[in-house]
Amino acid sequence: MHSQPALLPPNPLADLTRPQRDRLAFVELRARFIGEIGRQDLVARFGIQTAAASRDLALYRAIAPGNIEYDTKARTYIGAAPYKPVFDFAPERVLSWLAQGYADGEPIRLKGPLPHEGSRLPYRLDLELLAVLSRAIHQGKPVEVSYRSLSSGLTTREIIPFALADSGLRWHVRAFDRRSGAFRDFALGRFEAARLTRGAVAEHERADRDIQWNRIAELELVPHPDNVQHRDSIEAEYGMENGVLKIQLRAAMAGYLLRRWNVDCTEDHSLTVAEYQLWLRNRLALYGVTNLVLAPGYGAEATED
Repeated sequence: MHSQPALLPPNPLADLTRPQRDRLAFVELRARFIGEIGRQDLVARFGIQTAAASRDLALYRAIAPGNIEYDTKARTYIGAAPYKPVFDFAPERVLSWLAQGYADGEPIRLKGPLPHEGSRLPYRLDLELLAVLSRAIHQGKPVEVSYRSLSSGLTTREIIPFALADSGLRWHVRAFDRRSGAFRDFALGRFEAARLTRGAVAEHERADRDIQWNRIAELELVPHPDNVQHRDSIEAEYGMENGVLKIQLRAAMAGYLLRRWNVDCTEDHSLTVAEYQLWLRNRLALYGVTNLVLAPGYGAEATED
């Protein structure tokens, strides 16, 4: 027998435990994006008893009345329309779940709920090495690393890492490099070894002194004036308002985004190859940004090592 709606407590989400919120978030993901959710889905994912799964479904129905309805024929809950979400999921997280499954801790062995293929290159990453770097970031400690630089090959150096950064193609560590005396990006796949050291971190080596990291650039992207025939298609794809997409991001990340999205950064939108569907309208916003060797048609000093 299916569960009945539970009595709604005050501030329902705030009063729940983290495991309960995780299970209700899973209910919403399945119901909203797959269209159905049953007790056995919760049992299989979280290892709970059937009675507990029934209580979770009843609680979700109480918190979000009308979002799911019990289908007596299929003996499962189905997502109803219009759906009024309780949880604010980032699109990237939903896509990751659809492709790889729902899990934050132990790797889940179940397949993602939808067929999925990707075109990422094989990525070399030692998790033990990553653990050293992530602990250094959290603890604010220097790290001695062996690193394969494009300019100088395999070297040993000390860095003070303070953040991870995803360029869209690969992950980096943002760090102060004592060898060059500058803040730089280090590709995770190029580290050979890393160990924490006991040395102190100087004021000029700290994250708040990284001008490129702390500066926020606002880019204005528009459909390319010469390469795009139907501007409204690009405007809709990128969610532009009044024909422009305004993006605020760290200056240190600007070059990566402009390269990944094939943004024409020339002053006169002169990159006429069809792959350039976007044009940077406010080129002056890049003045002083130092990793623009990556920006198509711009060119400047790189800070990736």
